[in-house]
Amino acid sequence: TLLWEEPAECVVHAFDVNVPQNLRLGYITAEHEPVPDDLRMLGIRVEMLDPETLAFGDLSKYDAIVVGVRAYEIRSDLPGANQRLLDYVSSGGTLVVQYQRDFAWDRFNYAPYPAKIDSNQPGDPLPRITDENSPVKFLRPDDVLLNKPNKITMDDFKGWVQERGLYFWSQFDAKYTPLLGMNDPGEKELDGGLVYTKYGKGTYIYTGIAFFRQLPEGVSGAYRLFVNLLSASRVH
Repeated sequence: TLLWEEPAECVVHAFDVNVPQNLRLGYITAEHEPVPDDLRMLGIRVEMLDPETLAFGDLSKYDAIVVGVRAYEIRSDLPGANQRLLDYVSSGGTLVVQYQRDFAWDRFNYAPYPAKIDSNQPGDPLPRITDENSPVKFLRPDDVLLNKPNKITMDDFKGWVQERGLYFWSQFDAKYTPLLGMNDPGEKELDGGLVYTKYGKGTYIYTGIAFFRQLPEGVSGAYRLFVNLLSASRVH
């Protein structure tokens, strides 16, 4: 018989975050992710998009649709539904694509304009920021995605865990707007961690920022920034 005893603890995080009322989100996950439940705790209505809904459902009812990490690699139905997602954006929706791995991304044209995830030289590491305290530069501090509904400041990048992000875009068309620059110690600045473009009436966003690590840990700045991305169709 082995007796095991641990303290009964509940960690509570309290922070200011502005969330648009009745925000409705569709989420495409390839594996169990904590992010949908984390967003529900903010009062956001999150609906999981199964293959049938993704192929035939009414996507226009969502303020934003989020593609989960590695979904293009693991969800076999997603590549075939990609044009539906681009049409959704063109009609006025917001699509937030979280990190995808290079081999599952670079061979295809999932984004509305060209974009790749690769290293500068063979054998070099893929673009990522492993230092969770890496300095962050606001490349366009007045951009709406950094200001509404939450004003993002340097304080929002304090207290992050494990890393800033991974599988950043290394090359992307001039039609895209990069918002943040960051670098690991002794390495060059990367600007492909949070990139967006207007496409038709809507907004297409790619982010390698590790929201899937920060949100479960209650990192307030990550919540505030992610809500801004989800709210792109609500703010102008």
